[in-house]
Amino acid sequence: MREYLLVLLVAAATTYLVSGLCRRLALKTGALAKVRDRDVHTVAMPYFGGVAMLAGVAAAFLLAWQLPFLGRQPLVHQDSRAVLIAASVICLVGVLDDLFDLSALAKFAGQVLAAGIVVAMGVRMFWIPLPNQTISLDSAASIAITVFFIVLCSNAVNFVDGLDGLATGVVGIGALAYFTYSYLLTVTQDLTRATTASLITVAIAGVCLGFLPHNFFPARMFMGDSGALLLGFLLATSTISLTGQIDTSQLETSGGLIPTVLPLVLPLAILALPFLDVMLAYIRRTYAGRWWFVPDKQHLHHRLLERGHSQRGAVILMYVWSALVSFGVIALGGLRSWASVLVIGVLALILLLVTLGRPLTERPGGRKGAALR
Repeated sequence: MREYLLVLLVAAATTYLVSGLCRRLALKTGALAKVRDRDVHTVAMPYFGGVAMLAGVAAAFLLAWQLPFLGRQPLVHQDSRAVLIAASVICLVGVLDDLFDLSALAKFAGQVLAAGIVVAMGVRMFWIPLPNQTISLDSAASIAITVFFIVLCSNAVNFVDGLDGLATGVVGIGALAYFTYSYLLTVTQDLTRATTASLITVAIAGVCLGFLPHNFFPARMFMGDSGALLLGFLLATSTISLTGQIDTSQLETSGGLIPTVLPLVLPLAILALPFLDVMLAYIRRTYAGRWWFVPDKQHLHHRLLERGHSQRGAVILMYVWSALVSFGVIALGGLRSWASVLVIGVLALILLLVTLGRPLTERPGGRKGAALR
């Protein structure tokens, strides 16, 4: 655990320090979020937050490879190296989009390329855990599902990146939840504590923590597509890598955590809000006769602002929802008691009333930080 904590701190410190350099670079190169009709920020904001995050991930991985415990695991070293190479590719795609506003097809091709690289280097989904069985995937199905899952997660995070600090916090909370699960799984099942999933998720949590001071309202810079695509890619590969290291059909299921179910449910819980936003956007835009990737101002965070919540209030509400869903799933899987169901249900009801009720915070007179996509 000490090595994981050190990795988190190094990722956070590197991202925090490099973010200032990336902000200046974005200003010099013109990589700015210009003010558009659907935006609420009033001044152009620099991008390249994703570049700082990539630097944080690279520093975290390089450190882990040198540590006495994490560095002794060949599979962790091999998988994390593949993830870092592919993450650099998808971050580059995001940088190009921030600079030149790539078409949707070009961005999709870049995402598939990054997914193809990580698959070619051996990181792919080998099985799908179900409540009563584990489905082993053949090579073709494994590749197809892995690529699809990576592209889906990358775009889900991109959809939720609409308010200052929103995607950063939601992903950071989800990463902490997944790290908690993957680490506890190794403890309860008496497995090696060093897994690629734990390393990736603790690195994600670190870079989100380091970037948040630059990105929380009022933001000084945005992560841009380089950051959104990177975070979605890392979350996806953390899940995928777990299926390559742990076979749930061989695990003991009598003592909590339900290891045969949570690997499938938890990624959906972590990205519940982004996935819900993607699904609603697809339905809404298709019903209106538009392409699903054509932006509008009807995302979940837009709805919260329309109800009178301030930007900070809306972001904090979505933080709490993310924490409740992701950590709640872990609690339900680990405790498996009616008391836990009751407590989580009551908390969800209270949070729903706060979300739909009258905002407790006053709306600021002017919003300069966030780009609503």
